[in-house]
Amino acid sequence: MRAFIRAVDKFCLTHRRFGIPRLMLYIIIGNAAVYLLSALDTTHTFAYFLVFDPSAILSGQVWRLVTWLFLPSATGSLGLSSLFFTALMLYFYYFIGVTLEREWGTAKFTIFYIFGFLLSIVYAFAVWLISGGRTFPMLDASYLNLSMFFAFAVLFPEQRVLLFFIIPIKIKWLALIDAAYFAIQIVAMAIAGRYWSALLPIVATLNVLLFCGDDLIRLIRPYKARSSKQAINFRKAARQKRREDSAHPYRHKCAVCGKTDAEFPNLEFRYCSRCNGYHCFCIDHINNHVHFQ
Repeated sequence: MRAFIRAVDKFCLTHRRFGIPRLMLYIIIGNAAVYLLSALDTTHTFAYFLVFDPSAILSGQVWRLVTWLFLPSATGSLGLSSLFFTALMLYFYYFIGVTLEREWGTAKFTIFYIFGFLLSIVYAFAVWLISGGRTFPMLDASYLNLSMFFAFAVLFPEQRVLLFFIIPIKIKWLALIDAAYFAIQIVAMAIAGRYWSALLPIVATLNVLLFCGDDLIRLIRPYKARSSKQAINFRKAARQKRREDSAHPYRHKCAVCGKTDAEFPNLEFRYCSRCNGYHCFCIDHINNHVHFQ
């Protein structure tokens, strides 16, 4: 898991132009358009041609490999309540996606989303082949987007949001509700005999374990930050670094590009606590650097 995320970080560092900027904006716009068009189509023909279907894909309808991402989890009439809850859900996913992209950088967030997308496709094709073409799980972006919320909760567990714009609640409690929803879905599908579909939520969360596994372990494992070896070493390294930098005319210097606050007074600098030692990075590299080990 650590080797995987180090490889991803290294790739993002060496391929800074990789990725789709504002990826979630395009996903949300596609979801909104499909929701409106599906609600207007009483025959449901439009949505039918977008669903994931291995047989149709192998017959030449290759667009189905991607278009299932734009199928909203609930389609129906253009009633006020349906519009409100769909708009609320899409805004929430947009907020999560934009925040993750800002925290990780465009390249890493794009890899995260595409990896979850490919996991779902590979699993659906595997089920279809194992069953001899008789069945396959129906894919939509709901599980993928909810797994994205897990990643957000791991990174920002204490952040508060207004549930229904009224009730303040921490992200970590919403994540527990999300996990309960996953569990209920798995049990309900297993009871109904849809065993292959019951595994789909688990497949959708594998990218969270790969990208946020270390952060998740640190979050759920009880520890005292002040007495931890990492925190003590970090403070020692910080004091030593300040003594070394006292002879220089700058306070902050990026460990990647070498920019200093003396040369670029308006540039923001931050320190990475995940690196071994006390290392400073400019805002361009704080989320796109290989951690010092």
